[in-house]
Amino acid sequence: MRLYIGKVPAISEEILRTLTADEDLEVESAEGARQDIEAVLREFVRRDRDVGEEARNRMEARGLGYSQLSKVKSQVAREKGIQTGEEALPYLIEQLLEMLFHSQSIAEIFADDTVLRKKITPILRKHMDVEGELDSEVRGRIKNLEEGTAAFDIEYAKVMEQMRRKKGLT
Repeated sequence: MRLYIGKVPAISEEILRTLTADEDLEVESAEGARQDIEAVLREFVRRDRDVGEEARNRMEARGLGYSQLSKVKSQVAREKGIQTGEEALPYLIEQLLEMLFHSQSIAEIFADDTVLRKKITPILRKHMDVEGELDSEVRGRIKNLEEGTAAFDIEYAKVMEQMRRKKGLT
C-alpha cells in the first residue's frame, strides 16, 4: 500500500465529506479542516520519500542492485521509526485522529475513535491500493520480457513511472 501525493486532495475531501455527512464531527472551517487533513497526508508522503531516497543512496554506496530496494527501504524505515507497508495504514489513521482532536478547524467530534477509524480506513485503503492495479497494468504491458532480468527491471521502472504520471499520481 502506498500513498501518492496526487491522491491527497481527493482523500482529504472524501474523509471530510464522509465524517461531516454522517454528523460524526462538526467543523468551524471546512477549508481549514481539509487543509489539516492534507497536511497530515503530505507529511506522511514526505517522510516516505525521504526513506526511499535514503535507501537508494545506501544502495548506491554499497553497490547493491535494484532488487534489494525493499529490504534496504524497510531497514531505513525501522531505523527512522517510520511505518511502511501494511503497518503504514494504522499509523496514518492514528495520525489523522490525533489531528482531528487537536485541530482548531474542528468544532466538535461526536463519534468515538473506533467509529472514526472504521470510516476512515476504507477511504484510505481504496486510495492506497492503487499500487496493485498499477503493477498488474505495467506487467501486462511488458509481458514479453522475462521477469528477474535487468531488462525487465529497467523497463518495469520506466513503464511504472509513465503510468504514475499518466494517472496523476506523481
